[in-house]
Amino acid sequence: MTEGPNYLVKNTMEILVWQMVNDIVPKFPEVCRCNGCRSDIVALALNQLPPMYVATEIGEVYSKSNILESQYRADIIGALTKAIVKVAASPRCSK
Repeated sequence: MTEGPNYLVKNTMEILVWQMVNDIVPKFPEVCRCNGCRSDIVALALNQLPPMYVATEIGEVYSKSNILESQYRADIIGALTKAIVKVAASPRCSK
């Protein structure tokens, strides 16, 4: 395989889940907010969502605009909520 100019592949879904977790976690006062628990929440949520890999800035903008559609947003919120409940029940840290 030939390498091209410095291409960087990103999972746009991961970026958006990290952004949304900051909005959603405060609505669940019982869940720990440490970095380990937040990482667990994001990982569990991402395992329930389809990846959206992009290799260009245009692709990233397009993917983010698609995710802003209500169904994608609802899917992300649902996955994050399930993950938050799971982590709150069994946190990694000693909260």
